[in-house]
Amino acid sequence: MNEQSKPTLAVVGATGAVGTVLLGILSERKDVWGEIRLVASARSVGRVLQVRGEDVVVQELTSQVFDGVDVAMFDVPAEVSTRWAPIAVERGAVVVDNSGAFRLDRDVPLVVPEVNPAQVRNRPRGIIANPNCTTLTMMDALGALHAGWELSELVVASYQAASGAGQPGIDRLYAEVEAVCGKRDVGTHTGGVRRRVAAALPDDSPFPAPLAFNVVPWAGSVKEGGWSAEELKVRNESRKILGIPDLKVSATCVRVPVVTTHSLAVHATFRKPLTVAEARTALIEAPSVVVLDDPANGEWPTPADVVGSDPTFVGRMRQALDFPNTIELFVCGDNLRKGAALNTAQIAELVCKELSGAD
Repeated sequence: MNEQSKPTLAVVGATGAVGTVLLGILSERKDVWGEIRLVASARSVGRVLQVRGEDVVVQELTSQVFDGVDVAMFDVPAEVSTRWAPIAVERGAVVVDNSGAFRLDRDVPLVVPEVNPAQVRNRPRGIIANPNCTTLTMMDALGALHAGWELSELVVASYQAASGAGQPGIDRLYAEVEAVCGKRDVGTHTGGVRRRVAAALPDDSPFPAPLAFNVVPWAGSVKEGGWSAEELKVRNESRKILGIPDLKVSATCVRVPVVTTHSLAVHATFRKPLTVAEARTALIEAPSVVVLDDPANGEWPTPADVVGSDPTFVGRMRQALDFPNTIELFVCGDNLRKGAALNTAQIAELVCKELSGAD
C-alpha cells in the first residue's frame, strides 16, 4: 500500500450468514477500503456478490489470494482460521478473526472497539480476535459501567438466537416451525414437538433438541463439570476484554426460537457503590448503547425490536434487592451485526486507520 492508496481488504467466508451481513455493513459505513476481495471455499468460487454497489466475483481460498492484501477479515470455522490466518499474515496481511481459534491466545488481542481499542496495536502474531457473539451482546454496556464502578462479579443467563449456529441454525428453525405449524396440540402433551419434528426432518440438527416452540438449555460443546463451551467463553472472554483476570463469572446459555438477536439477563456486581440512576446516565452517555427502560409503559428491548440494529439495547434496570452494589439489566443485541460482522468491521477500520497513518 502506498501513501496515496487505500488498504486492500479480503473478506474470507464472504458467502456465510455473517459474511453476508458484513458485505452489507461494508456498503453502509464510510468507505475506507481500496480493493475488496471476496474469498470462500471452492464450492462458492465464481459466485457474484454485491459490495459497495459493485459486483465482485468470489475467489478461492488459497495462499496467493492474500498477495497485496493489507487486512483480512475471517468469518470461517475455527479449524479453517487456524490453518489460513497464519498464511495470510505471512503474505503481509493483518488478520481480524471471528472464530474461536485465537481468542484466548495471550499473543492475540481480543478487541471490542468501544472498550479496549488500544489493544488493536498489541498483535505480535499479526492476528486480532473478535469475541464470541454472546459476550459481545453485553460488552458495550458492561464496559461503560466498569469504567466508572469496577465490575467484580457477573452472573448471566443468555437467550440465544438460532442464527448463533450460523445459516444451518436459521434453516433448521424455519424447517421445524413449518413441521409443527398449525398443530395446536404440539405443546399440550409430552414429546409432541419432538415427535413431529423427528417425523418430518432429518436428524442432522445443529441443536441437541427441537427449538421450535421450545427452549434448549445448551449451546456449544460439552466441557468438564457440565459446563458448555459457550458458557466458558462468556467467562474467559469477559475477563480478557475488560482486563479483569479474577472476575467472578457464572453463565447459563440457553437457545431460544428467535431467528436473530441474542438477549441476556445480567446480574452485575461492582466494587464501588452505584445507583440505577447513575448506571442509567452512564449507559445513555455511552455512544453505542440505547436505553429502553420504562416498564410502566411496556418499554424494554426485545429481539423483534432490535434485529437489524447496531447498538446494544438495555432495559429492565433494577437495583438488586439482596445484593449490594449490584444492578440487574436485560440486554439485547443483533448477534450477526455487533455480535459478529460489525465488531469485525470496526476492528478492521482501526487497523486501516493505523496503516494509513491517521491519528
